[in-house]
Amino acid sequence: MAESAASTAYGVMAQIALEQALPKARRIFDDPLAVQMLSPSQQALTMFMSMRPLRAPVARLLEKFAPGIAAGILSRKRYIDEALADALKHDIDTVVILGAGLDTLAYRNLQLAQAHVYEVDLPGIITYKQKRVQQIFQKLPAHVTYVPIDFETQTLGSVLTAQSYSLDRKTFFVWEGVTQYLTEAGVRSTFEFLAKASAGSRLVFTYVQQDFIDGVNLYGARSLYARFRRRRQVWHFGIRPDDVAAFLAEYGWRLVDNAGPDYFVPHYIAPTGRRLGASQLEWTAYARKT
Repeated sequence: MAESAASTAYGVMAQIALEQALPKARRIFDDPLAVQMLSPSQQALTMFMSMRPLRAPVARLLEKFAPGIAAGILSRKRYIDEALADALKHDIDTVVILGAGLDTLAYRNLQLAQAHVYEVDLPGIITYKQKRVQQIFQKLPAHVTYVPIDFETQTLGSVLTAQSYSLDRKTFFVWEGVTQYLTEAGVRSTFEFLAKASAGSRLVFTYVQQDFIDGVNLYGARSLYARFRRRRQVWHFGIRPDDVAAFLAEYGWRLVDNAGPDYFVPHYIAPTGRRLGASQLEWTAYARKT
């Protein structure tokens, strides 16, 4: 799982970096730090793939491998930004990013400079990210606490508590692109921790559809299924959109919104003028702690 999660972190950031080569009005999602989060060799490859003669063929290749996934990733990033903006209106001053990867939310959102952000991920990813952030800003931002975790030997609650995090704080939790890599037991273990969150806390998390995990509906992404379910067998957890509200209620959370392609296409993609679809495979849920 560790190797797969790490490769996904780099792959997602490369996709976001490629988006920045487009004119601003044509972008689904803006991230001025995306390219800098990549290693020098990855930056060079991204710049090469972003060249005008290659841009369209690369996009077609990605779309063939996983139809609508690239647009969905960009859309979920934008949705999370908007959910955070909503959460900050409700006296939330703490953010916990579970499986932070190379995400730049803590650095590009100026409002978070006055908050306390905890970035939780595998030790190798945390070490790499600290190095990149230090190179970009010449120092590590004071408002960010980096929390490495070994999921085999540590629990989420213990590592966060050791870094002075308190569940008494009204918190905005981000759990993006992670749940499918866990078993149902692993997902429920995290929700047992989230069940203790302070009332009024907010949570955004992504999930893939259960019927994809079961191989019943591949949503046109046969190659993706073969890679993550058949060959590498690293995707395990899925859930039906209609079941999310009841699942959350078991842990004291109320579903506020359940965003999929029917929301992403008209709000984020269509305004760019690009003829893209977003896959039904992955959805993003926004919830409030009761």
